[in-house]
Amino acid sequence: MPLISERFPNPDPAFWQGRRVLLTGHTGFKGSWLLLWLLELGAEVWGYALPAEPPPNLFPLLEPDLLARPGFRQRIADLADRAALGSWVAEAQPEVVFHLAAQPLVRRSYEDPLGTWATNVMGSLELLEALRPLQHPCAVVMVTTDKVYENREWLHGFRETDPLGGHDPYSASKAAAELAIASWRASFCGAAPHQTPHLAIATARAGNVIGGGDWAADRILPDAIRALAAGQPIAVRNPAATRSWQHVLEPLGGYLRLAEALARDPVPPCEAFNFGPALESNRPVGDLVETILEHWPGQWHDQSDSSSPHEASLLHLQIDKAHHRLGWSPRWSYGTTVERTVHWYRRVQQQQASALECCQADLNCYQQDSA
Repeated sequence: MPLISERFPNPDPAFWQGRRVLLTGHTGFKGSWLLLWLLELGAEVWGYALPAEPPPNLFPLLEPDLLARPGFRQRIADLADRAALGSWVAEAQPEVVFHLAAQPLVRRSYEDPLGTWATNVMGSLELLEALRPLQHPCAVVMVTTDKVYENREWLHGFRETDPLGGHDPYSASKAAAELAIASWRASFCGAAPHQTPHLAIATARAGNVIGGGDWAADRILPDAIRALAAGQPIAVRNPAATRSWQHVLEPLGGYLRLAEALARDPVPPCEAFNFGPALESNRPVGDLVETILEHWPGQWHDQSDSSSPHEASLLHLQIDKAHHRLGWSPRWSYGTTVERTVHWYRRVQQQQASALECCQADLNCYQQDSA
């Protein structure tokens, strides 16, 4: 059987047309982009999330248009609200689930460790329990992070089989979520009386995404954009830290392909998959800031602080498994990723185009480059 990529270089519109999709975390940065992409593909999307963070935020900029589309419904509620979540799943009867709802920030996890663990671990299990009554096949993509690995600051990338770990509460909570999801799948997916045969569950590990519309605190790209828009120098906490910078559309494309494989393959790949950029995109934070300034002139200064909470200095992923098993590979170079991201913010700030128009332009360009 040919790889999905050999049949469909992009997500297959025929698969997604009219497909019932439950998307948790649709009010977040990545969730907003995935929601738009799914609607453009013709899916019927049932969103479940907390309210969007206070402005500026991408989802409120897209919401008027998205709510006007007949294929989109949403419920604003907490994963911990078992009754609300269960009733929403029962009403949606999803054929595909993307679980993106999370507390996604390392530094915030130091401020609220218990809330981070509750959302990222128990929230994932609440969703799986809500899905158990389904009586039809359902592909489930549970999104975690590249930070689930026991980070030994290796020069080589982490593979899906490497040990899990986590120094900070966020990373550890996501590693714990991976273990909890794997345990739930082994315990409750199957043909035994206490199991369900209908769920095909995989986890997706990606991180350090950039792209238009991210205004989260304590992320270098949004911090840089805020400083440049205010005419101030960019404060950089750890310019030597190396990350795998990828445009938000790259892992989202991987999630879509993974869901298609879970639904279509005779033996669904119910495993963990890494989604990251090409090796040339592994750059120090200082390099990223210098590249940003090529497209939006300004200045930056080193604000390293040894008293700040621990953050990893070196982290990237091996992605050959996703390439060989799913036919997925990153499409945009490091230069294209940064250029299109900064261009998005400048156009929106200067009111040259709406956030929706900029997102659609990036999405169209990405799919053309993938063809």
